[in-house]
Amino acid sequence: MSTSKTNMKNSVPENILVKGKELYDGIKRLGDIPEAYFDPVRRDSMERLSRLKDSRKGERCFIMGNGPSLKNTDLSKLKNEYTFGLNRIYLAFPEMGFETTYYLCVNDLVVEQTSGDIQKLKMPRFVTTRALKWLKPEENLFFLYSTYTGPTFATDIRKRMWEGATVTYMALQTAFYLGFRQVILIGVDHNFQTKGKPNETVVSEGDDPNHFNPGYFGKGFRWQLPDLETSERAYTMAREAYQKAGREILDATIGGKLQVFPKVAYDSLF
Repeated sequence: MSTSKTNMKNSVPENILVKGKELYDGIKRLGDIPEAYFDPVRRDSMERLSRLKDSRKGERCFIMGNGPSLKNTDLSKLKNEYTFGLNRIYLAFPEMGFETTYYLCVNDLVVEQTSGDIQKLKMPRFVTTRALKWLKPEENLFFLYSTYTGPTFATDIRKRMWEGATVTYMALQTAFYLGFRQVILIGVDHNFQTKGKPNETVVSEGDDPNHFNPGYFGKGFRWQLPDLETSERAYTMAREAYQKAGREILDATIGGKLQVFPKVAYDSLF
């Protein structure tokens, strides 16, 4: 960037720069409207999503992250609980002895490389509209309009949802829409051994040290490095939205590094 452009940027108030970026991102998202609201598959998803609103009102649920701490968590306790599984959680199903109540996956790289696995799952599944490239519509498959820009907490998941750099945030918005009063996080370690530039795409060279299964993002798997700062911003928005509605999010992750939500001992919940 030239010196003149740098000086100009430095002279513009931060709030003006933020508003300008939000406006620019909003204009770019206008191109999403046809697919997001008028595509037949998407309109069918919106209609079916309407039937799910507040279907679990007043209940509690567990959102299962995929961190290594999951190996130290007695998942058998969740067999009769409402649960949300994310990304490749199905790798744990045989050992768990049950499948999660719901499933979410919105990362393009994960959907592309595991589309066959996702298609075979039978529980209600929530994916991004971008997944239409790889997944065939089904009765229990819901396509969500999710974006990388425009930070917001969607209380109505039939409309636009911000991904917040983590599928866990998408699950928190979905759980809110379904009416859950209390959401408990497990396996959300918020800590990765693999370091690098946030959101950069990398290719695994061997066993995966960042998740509960070494083959989760095993050798040759393409994935994106975490953006923990953006995720924390999203989690803070979720916490505030739940509190405003008289609901709560608790963090029962064993040894987790996330500090946004109140901590609770996992075993004390049963």
